[in-house]
Amino acid sequence: MILSVVIVSYNVKFFLEQCLSSLKKAVEGISLPGGQTEVFIVDNASSDGSPDFLIPLFPGFQFIRNNENAGFAKANNQALVQCTGEFVLFLNPDTIVPEDCLDTCLKFFRSAPDAGALGVHMISGAGSFLRESKRGFPTAPASFYKMTGFARLFPRSRIFAAYYMGHLHERIPHAVEVLSGAFMMVRKSILEKTGGFDEQFFMYGEDIDLSYRISQTGCRNYYVPGTTIIHFKGESTPKDLRHIKMFYAAMDLFMKKHFKGSRSSLQNFLLKLGVRLHRSLAYIGLPFKRSHRGKEALLRVFVKGVAESRQVLKSKLIEKNIPVTENENDAEEIIYCEGPLQSWKSIIAEVSKNKNRVRCKFHGAGTHAAVSSSSSREQGGVMEI
Repeated sequence: MILSVVIVSYNVKFFLEQCLSSLKKAVEGISLPGGQTEVFIVDNASSDGSPDFLIPLFPGFQFIRNNENAGFAKANNQALVQCTGEFVLFLNPDTIVPEDCLDTCLKFFRSAPDAGALGVHMISGAGSFLRESKRGFPTAPASFYKMTGFARLFPRSRIFAAYYMGHLHERIPHAVEVLSGAFMMVRKSILEKTGGFDEQFFMYGEDIDLSYRISQTGCRNYYVPGTTIIHFKGESTPKDLRHIKMFYAAMDLFMKKHFKGSRSSLQNFLLKLGVRLHRSLAYIGLPFKRSHRGKEALLRVFVKGVAESRQVLKSKLIEKNIPVTENENDAEEIIYCEGPLQSWKSIIAEVSKNKNRVRCKFHGAGTHAAVSSSSSREQGGVMEI
């Protein structure tokens, strides 16, 4: 077995369906010898009927049902103990991967014996580069500059943008410090040394912690932009006060665990100041964050894909009284239809060039919805088909 894939899911039925549909094709795209793959989906007591809906659609994948929300770290570890692959991919359910993604990553490991783990180039549902694709450790100065806005003012600075390693070009492979848990492929032999995710972290910070422990083994974490995935971001996470508190508690836990006693009084002061300022701004901005899920506006839609899939989808949209346009330049929203002649790889490449940031939805061949998410501040939209 060359690869084990672990996905933890919570109330994202239609996003997960798109993820698994794309993952199935990526598994088939592995060209290396002995390319067998196993996929585990751990459902954290979803209330949207995810397992019952998805198990018949993906009979080759293994589903694990939890009776309660065990958190991200613990649920990943549940599947990890069953993994037999040479490599383990921790993948978020709100992602879409291109057909050659897994093959590209596995070939990189073969060419880089010092690689303990790797992450990839990630974009949002609107095509924007996600800076968390490559990150530095949240040291006191890096966290302070990020939380006080200096990282945004000087996005290419080695000092001010250290949290996102902004000085490293997003299209060039680099050794980095922190990988995102949305897509994190790790050598199983390294996980046997480090252990899995630290279950003290319920939802946030566990990827930073594991990245740090991997770096302590002498191996390196690599950012590999040779393949790009879509990460819709935060679909399992309500944007509420409780989750803001959980995020900052996780950051504090990481600092106490790994940097305790190594920071000066000034560093401690800067970190606490930055955390409090950023948390205050997050609280102030909370009432202005909106959720589009279940409240989709009737935008003029252009359906993009091969003729057959376009026509089927257009007919269904018209039945729902959704305005459809034949002119792409006149559209307020584009629905990309994946299919035999329209790969996820080509769709992702096109969305990456979405300069006008037109709202986009994505519909995999044979799936039951089109999904979207243009911002980490808003939950995405689902259009059942």
